[in-house]
Amino acid sequence: MNSITQLLQNNLSRLRLLCQSLFAAFCLYIGWQFYTFYLWTTEPGMTFTSRPPAVEGFLPLGALVSTKRLILGGGYDTIHPAGLTIFIAALLIAFFLRKGFCGWICPVGFASNLAERFGKKLHLSLTLPPWLDLPLLSLKYILLGFFAYLILWQMDLESLTAFHHSAYNLISDAKMLHFFLHPSLLAGSIMLFLLLLSFVIKNFWCRYLCPYGGLLGLLALASPFQIKRTPEACINCKKCEEICPSSIRITNRQTVRNAECIGCLDCLPVCPVKDCLTLSIPGRRRVPSFLLPVFILALFFLCYLTARITGHWQTEITVEVFRQLYQQVSSVGHP
Repeated sequence: MNSITQLLQNNLSRLRLLCQSLFAAFCLYIGWQFYTFYLWTTEPGMTFTSRPPAVEGFLPLGALVSTKRLILGGGYDTIHPAGLTIFIAALLIAFFLRKGFCGWICPVGFASNLAERFGKKLHLSLTLPPWLDLPLLSLKYILLGFFAYLILWQMDLESLTAFHHSAYNLISDAKMLHFFLHPSLLAGSIMLFLLLLSFVIKNFWCRYLCPYGGLLGLLALASPFQIKRTPEACINCKKCEEICPSSIRITNRQTVRNAECIGCLDCLPVCPVKDCLTLSIPGRRRVPSFLLPVFILALFFLCYLTARITGHWQTEITVEVFRQLYQQVSSVGHP
């Protein structure tokens, strides 16, 4: 058993890559399935393909609206319930298990990690100086504050319910697909620019611009799981900092209690000194590092299974209603 534990802990980076790859492959599959469903609704003679509920995971703004509506007593989202379930799972994971959703599940994070790896191989990577890095870090919190003000502060239960039943919300998944299939020149240029930046600057989108990463990071400050460093054992080689996708200055602290930590655990196996860096929880010096991703995946799938069992995964909207509404995707605007 000890040898298996050691093997898992020594191969955390490979396990994370495998886990991210499987989730990314699944997202590509549901993306294609949703695209074929969309074609069935808009093109005559197309073969029917069922609409995958998991596509709603790409509607985080709607999920934030649904979360507040649920808290205020408006009930569970019946239009995009899978989106709300995935969002709640991400929040719970952050609160208990750091930003594990970002580090082990999110397909955007996976794409960002791949871009960083290719950038390093092509010797394109740049490290931003602190005077520029710190102000850029605030951008995602500014965006988060903007959305929080509009949704959490401004919208009451009546306006939340009105948005919930609006035509825009009903076809928000199709609007999202339409945006990526037919981007404007400005939107396409911005997406290309961000993609190119990801090859040069480590995890540019995740680190500086993702507002939901900012939200999960704030929740993760309460997580009992922390990376601890033993100062007297540290040889200051900084290998942990070089590999950290969040560019955290690990050697400057004894406990990594940082909103940018995504719980990837990449720093642990590269440390050349035994037990200098460890995964710890309060009341116990050390826990096996592989338990963190095990708990992350277990909590995520527990939320999924709970939603399936309780009827909070499949939308109540019929395919015929979607078919009628999707044909209006170009004409329906934001309420």
